[in-house]
Amino acid sequence: MKGIYEKIVEYKAKNIDMVLVTAVEKTGEGPVEIGKKMLVLETGESFGTVGGGALEFFAIEKSKELIRKRVHLTEKYLLDKGKVVVDAKTLPMVCGGTVTLFYEFLGVRNFIYIFGAGHVGQALAKVLKPLNFYITVIDERKEVIDSFQEGDLKIHHHFAPYIEEFGIKEGSYVVVCTPSHTYDYHVINKILELKLKPRYIGMLCSPEKLKDYLEKTYEKFGKNVNLSNFYSPIGLDLGGGSPEDIAISIASEILAIYHDKKGHKHMREANHEHYIYWKNQ
Repeated sequence: MKGIYEKIVEYKAKNIDMVLVTAVEKTGEGPVEIGKKMLVLETGESFGTVGGGALEFFAIEKSKELIRKRVHLTEKYLLDKGKVVVDAKTLPMVCGGTVTLFYEFLGVRNFIYIFGAGHVGQALAKVLKPLNFYITVIDERKEVIDSFQEGDLKIHHHFAPYIEEFGIKEGSYVVVCTPSHTYDYHVINKILELKLKPRYIGMLCSPEKLKDYLEKTYEKFGKNVNLSNFYSPIGLDLGGGSPEDIAISIASEILAIYHDKKGHKHMREANHEHYIYWKNQ
């Protein structure tokens, strides 16, 4: 049977997210030994142990939550349902001691899908690659996708049909910069149609293109369609029009959203003046 660290290497190679749970502190009685480890996958499948019982069940559920959030955590537990300790969560056990677990998220920062492997898509991948994002780039032009660099996964496929066949991860980031306005619209509308839930959808466009897109989208999906995660024109207002300038602008916007930063000057017009205008028509 493979050990935990061999499992970690195996799952990293397959790009599977996981949490490594380690018992780092213990006081009093309890079925836990300091240094014990358990590896947990998003499905709840686990390897190893941190003591069994209610503690281990809770640790598995907490690990699944942290995989969704993509964060680490250190948390202390009281193993006695009849007592209360201010700095510890009480679990339904009768051992009487406390244990502290460190949850280490093992995975990429998040997943980014770039629809369009042209100049902007290529420049964006070069900016994002060192930041521990997993980059999937999709393009139907074989010669373009074959020459693309820095992507973790390069897919030669039609744009919107890729989403229909493979989907996208919940909470991920989507950048739409295909060679055609029509393809751009199809990509975003397919996400809306399938009710997928990326954290961010950014479309490379001019104000005129945005107006055209919003008009067609409200006509297709109704005026109450949820565009709260739609950013267009894409990027922070940094200035510059080269593919490299635009890539830095987009990457900056993605990082601002990833870190929940407020007050940055987005070029985004959707959900503001244009949204209000079209909703009231």
